[in-house]
Amino acid sequence: MKLAMFSTKPYDQVSFNNANAVHGHHISYIEAPLNQHTAALASGFEAVCIFVNDHADKGVLEILKRSGCELIVLRCAGFNNVDLTAAQALGIRVARVPAYSPNAVAEHALALILTLNRKTHRAYNRVREGNFALDGLMGFDLIGKTVGLVGAGKIGEIFAKVMQALGCDVIIHDPYASADIAKHYELVSFDTLVERADILSLHCPLTPQTHHLISRSVLQRCKPGMMLINTSRGKIVDTKAAIEALKNGQLGALGLDVYEEEGDLFFADLSNQVIQDDTFMRLLTFPNVLITGHQGFFTREALANIAETTLNNVTAHSSGEGECFDVVPDKVIAS
Repeated sequence: MKLAMFSTKPYDQVSFNNANAVHGHHISYIEAPLNQHTAALASGFEAVCIFVNDHADKGVLEILKRSGCELIVLRCAGFNNVDLTAAQALGIRVARVPAYSPNAVAEHALALILTLNRKTHRAYNRVREGNFALDGLMGFDLIGKTVGLVGAGKIGEIFAKVMQALGCDVIIHDPYASADIAKHYELVSFDTLVERADILSLHCPLTPQTHHLISRSVLQRCKPGMMLINTSRGKIVDTKAAIEALKNGQLGALGLDVYEEEGDLFFADLSNQVIQDDTFMRLLTFPNVLITGHQGFFTREALANIAETTLNNVTAHSSGEGECFDVVPDKVIAS
């Protein structure tokens, strides 16, 4: 099939070229993101591949349909940037990569926790300047702390195992938790999760139900000084409410690999520009906030798995054989 891939970086081309040696699809790499202004670039392509900050709303989908598109493949697990109702009405199939490397994201969540807790990022800068003072670097033992998870899909389950291995008490809120999860972990209501967690980690997709799940009222009910980690989708956290909670001390630390308005920031070098997002810049002023640019997925293994699964989806669609991971948005919490 002819595949137009939007928002591509050099590392995407390497991983997809390697995987495509087996599949033999015709791939056109497009650096620009998919939106109303760029959708016409996919004219004549039967399939379109998009990433987290591409936009496939009804208007874009209509342009793609007129251009001959019959399949959209997401090279990620999330699908909140696609109007699934419009896609179904237009007869455009949508598929995703449900589990490219859950270990990669789970391990990155742990990295955020350890860095925030032991303040290794601040210690690194101090030592380079010859400052070996320990004031302001005190952390806490993870053993015995209560770690709450929202979502126990593939990523959440691995993260739960990691935290349990560190001696933490793991509690989970997930209406769709598997029997195996229920067997090994304590399942609780969302209110109970927020009230008991010393560390709260989000591992759920963005849906209408999870949009601003972490709101002002939720943060007011959390345990004072709680650490919040988000490696899922930015809009699950109300950023302005989080800033308020950081200012009054209700939120003790915040680790983000995603951000509400990341589409205007992440995956680009803006070091020579003045960033116009005042909310984001306010976050950077807090010493107990750590932000990474949506790199949780970024490992060699994950990129190889993303490319292979994405092209498998294309091959399965074109041949009618094999498994195509169609998006079925019937789960609210698990990812």
